[in-house]
Amino acid sequence: MVKKWNEIIELFRAGMPLRKHRCRFKSYERCFKASEAVDCLHELLGSNQNFGPEVTRDQTVKLLKKFLKNHVIEDIKGRWGKEDFEDDGHLYRFPPSSPLKSYPKKPSCGKEVIKFPDWNEPKAGPSQEHIPVKSVTMNSEMWYKRHSIAIGEVPACKLVFRRELTQTNIEEIWKSMTLSRLQKVLGLDSLDEVLDTKLVNSKHIVQNVYNVNKQGIVTLEDKSKELPHWILSAMKCLANWPSCSDLKQPTYSGFERDVFKTIVDYFGQMKEPLLTFHFFDIFVSVLGLLQKPSKAVEALQISCLLLPPENRKRLQLLVRMMARISLNQDLPPLSESMRTRTLIVQVFSRCILCSKDEIDLDELLAAKLVSFLMDNYQEILSVPSALKSSIEDHVVHLQRVQIKYAGADSDATLPPPSFCHQITTGEFEYQRATGSQEPLAALLEEIVMNKEISVKDKKKKLKQFQKSYPEVYRVRFPSPETEAMLFPEKTKQKPPILMWALKKPFQPFHRTRSFRM
Repeated sequence: MVKKWNEIIELFRAGMPLRKHRCRFKSYERCFKASEAVDCLHELLGSNQNFGPEVTRDQTVKLLKKFLKNHVIEDIKGRWGKEDFEDDGHLYRFPPSSPLKSYPKKPSCGKEVIKFPDWNEPKAGPSQEHIPVKSVTMNSEMWYKRHSIAIGEVPACKLVFRRELTQTNIEEIWKSMTLSRLQKVLGLDSLDEVLDTKLVNSKHIVQNVYNVNKQGIVTLEDKSKELPHWILSAMKCLANWPSCSDLKQPTYSGFERDVFKTIVDYFGQMKEPLLTFHFFDIFVSVLGLLQKPSKAVEALQISCLLLPPENRKRLQLLVRMMARISLNQDLPPLSESMRTRTLIVQVFSRCILCSKDEIDLDELLAAKLVSFLMDNYQEILSVPSALKSSIEDHVVHLQRVQIKYAGADSDATLPPPSFCHQITTGEFEYQRATGSQEPLAALLEEIVMNKEISVKDKKKKLKQFQKSYPEVYRVRFPSPETEAMLFPEKTKQKPPILMWALKKPFQPFHRTRSFRM
């Protein structure tokens, strides 16, 4: 709030033209008329993303009254401290002293971490811990058991059941993950500056998500907190004008204005705004996201889940009525001097958003937020489906039965739980490569060095390993020659050459002709 106040003052001082003016036969240097200040500030507010073109001239005059009260400006005689500024020809000037407010001191703490529940605690409290990542250091034997299916064996295993989550545990998970997502969407290092997380009721979040009707409106368990029937009838009458099905009596000229005044009076007498005093800063911080509508919608979606269910329901009904009235061409004007949309934003802003302590920019900031809320009420006041799915998946994961391989975890020495921290893409790729290949390489080496299995079985396992992890296999055996060295072929001895084989083959005796003398 102080930051926005100072920003507006700096813009006003930089943009307000100063020149010589005469008043009662006397000249005054570097001053301006009240009407000129209204013109200048009104234009600055209209072009500022935190306020917008819907800021009226009357609201600008009210802000200049606060400027005069807080010595942002003074009259030409140096008087200030009262809210007697008017849109006229009186002369004012900037004081020589700085009108900027000092920023509140931030608590000396590091980056806030949204903590998750500690399941060892019997009672859930506001303090929660990160989700621990159970890291297991595996040796090659454990990897062999985990990956033995790839090499033709199925290890023994058993089912391990997680500890059953209580309703309190689930509610604390909802609170933790909801606040964590809100902090991320707002782009804050900590929620300390805008929200006291101890005041966030985890039961309210769960009720706002699950206790809804077909139209997405919250259903209340305590019926005494419902809106009175006559107010609901009046709101339906204007929202559905001219079809006033709930009203049996005939209408008259100006009837719609009387109904509107009744609704305004009812919501105007509330002691606390619908967005509550506790959550004022968190909703104001969303104004910085309005130039990114999708981010602003998500931030408001999540912030509205923090509200008490009765407040959320009243907000849903009121904003829906306001949006329908502003778009209803059949509804007669509710004011002679003001457009219907401007009127409803002005009269309902304070009952939707304001601070417990009077703050100078309350009215302007509330008007800007309410205008955005009206334009996007169907999305903002619905349950964020992505957040709901992620939390439900996380709860199911915590309750899921898991398979534990025999010896896989019991032999491991577990270090203390480590916590997630962000790393670069290069580090991730390196860890993914080295973290998986080193144990696999050790497993391959064990297969290679195992002398208790036959050559046939070893070849079979290596072939299966090569098919499952070709990259690891290629590192160990980069070429067919290195693979062949593992199974050297036995040299076959040729049979000795017999001497008789060198002789001529046996020839049968042939009788020859004899010569007789």
